[in-house]
Amino acid sequence: MTELLETPYGTQDFLPKEAAAKRAIEQKIFELFMAFGYEEVVTPTMEYLETLTTSSGRAIEPHLFKMFDRNNRTLALRHEMTTPIARLTVSRLKDSPLPLKLSYNTNIFRFRTNQPGRQCEFYQAGVELLGVSNAFADAEIIALAAQALKVSGLEDFKICLGQVEFASGLMEQNNLSSELQAKIKAAIERHDIVALENLPVDESLKKIPKLQGGKEILSAAKELAQNEHSRRALDNLTEIYRLLEIYGVAEKITFDLGLIRDFEYYTGMVFEAYAAGVGYSLAGGGRYDNMLKDFGFACPATGFALGIERILSARKNQGVAENWRAKDFYLSYAAGREDVAIKKAAELRAVGKVVEVSLTPQNKSEADKSFAEKNCAELIYLE
Repeated sequence: MTELLETPYGTQDFLPKEAAAKRAIEQKIFELFMAFGYEEVVTPTMEYLETLTTSSGRAIEPHLFKMFDRNNRTLALRHEMTTPIARLTVSRLKDSPLPLKLSYNTNIFRFRTNQPGRQCEFYQAGVELLGVSNAFADAEIIALAAQALKVSGLEDFKICLGQVEFASGLMEQNNLSSELQAKIKAAIERHDIVALENLPVDESLKKIPKLQGGKEILSAAKELAQNEHSRRALDNLTEIYRLLEIYGVAEKITFDLGLIRDFEYYTGMVFEAYAAGVGYSLAGGGRYDNMLKDFGFACPATGFALGIERILSARKNQGVAENWRAKDFYLSYAAGREDVAIKKAAELRAVGKVVEVSLTPQNKSEADKSFAEKNCAELIYLE
């Protein structure tokens, strides 16, 4: 019998207050996305497996929830939204004028170890900006992520900003074998400084994970960059930062040139957002100019996703008040006053009030008791 009351591994229920807080945050984020001109899209919860495991997504297959349709084709629950939006763009929006600015707010499924900040079903809100490859587009994405965290009620957070092409350029200037480059990339992605130190590579590459801090880090990095590839990456970060200063969010930025996320996926700037006291990122994203090629449509792209549960956890950790909306009125009535109660509740709802009406007649003491048990601001009793 206890099994009937359990939720599946890696999932959770949201109780009324939790659901209200979640919905309020999602609404604020949605309104912000709309204010920046991003239009919402909704894609199916499931996709064909081959859609989700294009060349840039094959490594994720072990983490997918899979099933078969009646034609024996393999389906999978979406593990992120960028791939479904890429499929949607090429199949339904290919002839739309660029840039395309799309947003989403949905649940995501990914099989993984259940630990703080990692669920098998979780909620994300995010945006994708398709068709522009410049620093202005990247700066808008980062600024939007910062403002989304702010409208969610968070003030104490940092955005770590990196550029995958900087490390790629350093490897290029050192003429390394593809095998050694793969080991370097793996060590940097894992933040494994010890493994990197033990590789037979130039000291400039070993310094990458240590290049963290304010904009002065870019000057230190320029001393290591001996080719145009790496210098362009640093110039890109410099321009992005200049624009973020204009947006008024530069104080939230810290540079981390060891932040790579995924060499095979990202092609330019990458970032992750962290809040004090929370040991996992709240948001992440970057530029991924090659992904749409998998669907036959070469198009530059950049974007990010926010973890809704992670934001809720960070709010709780920072002591942010949950200003979810209480019911305005509990409306009770004596026997024979049902018609008056229905009309009174309708009048109040018509002007935007939230009204819970008693489902049975009550005397005054019963109404007082029910009112005390409800999350209502005021009691109306009709005698």
